[in-house]
Amino acid sequence: MTPVMNRRRALGATAAAFGLATPAIGQTAQVRWRLTSSYPKSLDTIYGASETISRMVSEITDGRFAIQPFAAGEIVPGLQAIDAVQKGAVEMAHTVSFYNLGKDPAWAFGTGLPFGMNARQQNAWLYHGGGAEILDAFYAKHGVVAFPAGNSGAQMGGWFRKEVRSLEDIRGLKIRISGLGGNILEKLGAVPQVIAAGDIFPSLERGTIDAAEWIGPYDDEKLGFVRIAPFYYYPGWWEGGLVFHAIINKAQWDGLPKAFQAALRTACQAVNCDVTAKYDARNPAALKRLVAQGAKLKPFPRDVMEAAFKAAEEVYAATSQRSADFAAIYGPYSAFLKDQYLWWQVSELTFDTFNVSARLR
Repeated sequence: MTPVMNRRRALGATAAAFGLATPAIGQTAQVRWRLTSSYPKSLDTIYGASETISRMVSEITDGRFAIQPFAAGEIVPGLQAIDAVQKGAVEMAHTVSFYNLGKDPAWAFGTGLPFGMNARQQNAWLYHGGGAEILDAFYAKHGVVAFPAGNSGAQMGGWFRKEVRSLEDIRGLKIRISGLGGNILEKLGAVPQVIAAGDIFPSLERGTIDAAEWIGPYDDEKLGFVRIAPFYYYPGWWEGGLVFHAIINKAQWDGLPKAFQAALRTACQAVNCDVTAKYDARNPAALKRLVAQGAKLKPFPRDVMEAAFKAAEEVYAATSQRSADFAAIYGPYSAFLKDQYLWWQVSELTFDTFNVSARLR
């Protein structure tokens, strides 16, 4: 018997004598996962979220749980990230749930609804308003587990080749947009197009589309839209607080040790805060640079906003009729949002409105 084996036997005997569990020397769990992102590496905000999750999980577990992130297209195209997780091609993805709208419109709630919650309200609903529990039951039916892992905050309304002066100017426009915002614009006469981040610029350049929304100044500057579509509209009423998610294969999640599950949950919650902070910190300077490069900031005309809001209500009513899951989630979601507005108009809105107006005098 070797000296090492003698020491292990002695250690085991000592542990048994004192009623202690024998340490699993040489049996430390090692887990290696792959994460496919829906975003290119150039977007250090949201692709960077994948890297941060991976780094934090490794640090928390002393390297025993390693997650390797891959950019959109390295394993699967960005819009197919959830499919890859469901099929078991990868263990997890960093993406937005509404890329799966074609399968069931209820996937929209994980990301957010047009004219819906802002970033703080989304977090309140998900973490303390019952939203996570409602969505967990929906995700389980589709073989995944999901955790919020970033929020963009209120987005911009996108880049247009031509000025939009009224609702009439929306009709016939081919607009790159994701989620239920596309259904609403379609009711206004536009032609929505779902295009991944890396394909938006060439589509605008070739004239395949007339306008495109992405996120906001910091990311939009990197994608170069100002060079070919100078009219920059606000607000992005379809994404008042877009939530990114870590989407995980449920069988893989269930097989993780509890400590590893806790590490991944913790990393996602930290990143959920970090992404919003990063956008808030970097968007102001990026907006100044875009204006200097020729961006023409424009608010959406009032008739466009009012028509879109009315169309949104119609879309939600019709969608609730054809999707039981959508209807089941929309009720508590709307009730929570209504209560949020009661509080928001008392303090948050009045505070922000005064501060902004006072500093613009």
